Parts: sequence; structure tokens; C-alpha cells
Amino acid sequence: MLINRFLRRGFCTAVARPWLFVGLGNPGDKYKGTRHNQVGFEMIDAFAESQGISMNTVHCKATFGQGFVGDAPVLLAKPQTYMNLSGESTGPLAAYYKLPLNRVLVFHDDMGLPCGVLRLRHNGGHGGHNGLKSVMNNFRGIGRPPGQMDPKAFLLQKFNAIARERIDTALQEGVEVLKLLLSKGLTESARHFNTIQKYKHIRLQNMPA
Repeated sequence: MLINRFLRRGFCTAVARPWLFVGLGNPGDKYKGTRHNQVGFEMIDAFAESQGISMNTVHCKATFGQGFVGDAPVLLAKPQTYMNLSGESTGPLAAYYKLPLNRVLVFHDDMGLPCGVLRLRHNGGHGGHNGLKSVMNNFRGIGRPPGQMDPKAFLLQKFNAIARERIDTALQEGVEVLKLLLSKGLTESARHFNTIQKYKHIRLQNMPA
């Protein structure tokens, strides 16, 4: 607890207000590598690794890490509450660091996007996603289930080789846009990034994965 208080004080007195990046997923090996679970967790892991940020702390029911990207303070979290209860971790984290919603960015699966396509949004609703009821931003896409396949079964499938390759590429694209966001802000980054992803969407939407 003393460590957390010290870190909280250090981040709150930084020149810039921290960003809280939250990846949604489910803990445990059962869900590892599934569409529903890993796009959120893996985005956090990819960004943490790229910036040398250790995810070795448990804070507010989340696997947690923090660091700086340039002068920008960043908080990273993977809630361990299971997907549908993500707010039990995200809400307390934002409250602890006194962050408004416009400093919280959430990474999650989205069946409205083809596999490997990303979208950065600064407004909108949760769209029925139980893990997003208290969140206004979303990131990531996984594609829709084929044919008449049950969406729940689709979400819990493992990625095949083609989809895995697309996801790995998308994770690196995500790392780059997050670095851009920290220097340019959400609105400008979203405008630039989503234009690029729009054409990727058109290219991939009818291709199998």
C-alpha cells in the first residue's frame, strides 16, 4: 500500500495527466488465445513490452504496470475480474488516480470489424458489450462469426494461423498509434489512424480468417 501511495503521488504531480490503458479479457489458461479474450490482454502486453513497462503488480483487481513514454505517464491494466465485470477493476483504477473518462482507453474485441482491423474511437456507447458499460472508447476488431455460427462459440474459438498473423500485425499497428496518441492526443490520432484502417477494412472484410 505504501508503494501504491507513493506511485499515485508521483503520477498525479506529473506535468501531464496520466493515461489509463485497459485491456479487457478473462484470466486463466481456459481463455488464453481466444478471440474474446486475448485481443485486449495482448494489446496491453505488446505495448508494455515495446516500452519496457513491467506488468508485475496487482492493483484494483488488475494485473498492473506503469511507466513513461517520453514525458507522458501511462498506466496499464488487465482486469482479472472476467470480462463482464471489468468495471469492478477499471472504475476503481480511474477513481484512484482521479482520471476522467477522456483519459481512459479500453482495448476490446469487436465483431463489427474484420479480423486484424483496428478502430480508435473517442465517443459512442457500449453497444451491448457488458465489459464496456462504463466505458466510451473502444479498440480492436476480431471479425464476425461465419455463417450461422453462435457468436458466443465464435468468441471463445482460438485464432487460426491466418487470423493469428493478422492479429500480430495489428498489435504492432496498435503500439504505434498509442505512441502517436500520447504525443498528439486522441482526436488527431483517431482521424489519422482510422483513415488508414478504413482501407484495410475494405481489403479484409470479405477475406476469410
